[in-house]
Amino acid sequence: MALTESTREEMRAIIARYPKPRSALLPMLHLVQAEEGHVTPEGVALCAELLDLTTAEVAAVVTFYSMYKRRPVGDYHVGVCTNTLCAVLGGDAIFAALKEHLDVGNDETTADGTITLEHVECNAACDYAPVLMVNWEFFDNQTVESAKELVDRLRAGQEVTSTRGPRVRTFREVERVLAGFPDGLAGEGPAAGPASLAGLSLARQRGDTAATAPVDTPPAAKEA
Repeated sequence: MALTESTREEMRAIIARYPKPRSALLPMLHLVQAEEGHVTPEGVALCAELLDLTTAEVAAVVTFYSMYKRRPVGDYHVGVCTNTLCAVLGGDAIFAALKEHLDVGNDETTADGTITLEHVECNAACDYAPVLMVNWEFFDNQTVESAKELVDRLRAGQEVTSTRGPRVRTFREVERVLAGFPDGLAGEGPAAGPASLAGLSLARQRGDTAATAPVDTPPAAKEA
C-alpha cells in the first residue's frame, strides 16, 4: 500500500493550512490519487481518520466530484470536451477516433497503462474549441489527426508541451500539485492566448473602463 507514514505527515501538513480541518479534504484526496493513482478505500479511510469524519462522508465527496477517480488512471488522463460547442466543431469526432485508435471505451485505460480516455464537460475554453486536456493541461484547436498524434507521442514517452501551460507531467505528479505541493512549473508556458484576451485588448485600444456605480449612503447611516 502506498499510503505510508510519510503520506500521513503530508496530510497533516495539508490540514494545518486550514482553520477548519475538514476543509482540507479535497487536497487530501488529490494526495491519495498522487500516491495510489486513484481514490482507494484505504485512502478514504485515512482521510476520515485524520479529519474525524465517517468514511461515508468522505465517500460522498469522492463520488460527487468527477475529478476523483475510483479506478486506476493511466499515466495520462486524456479528457475530450464533448459539450455543445466543442462537439459540433469536432469534439465528438475526436472522441470517437481516439476510442478506435486506442482501442478503449469511455473512462477506460489502454492495455499498456499509459492513457485513460474520458469525455468531459466544458473545460471553459470555448474560444479554442475543440479542446482536450491531458492531466488538466489545455490542448487547443484540436483535430482528429492532431489528437491521434498527441496520444501517440505520450505513449512513446516523448516530452509534450501543452498549448497554454507547462510541459505535461504524469497524472500522479499533477495530483501532487493539486494537493498543494508545487512542482515549480507554474510560470512555464503562456497562461492565456490571443483569443481569450481579444476583448481586453480591444478595450485598452478604445480606452474603455469598467462602469462604476455610485455608492449610496445606507438609510440607517443617514439617520444616525
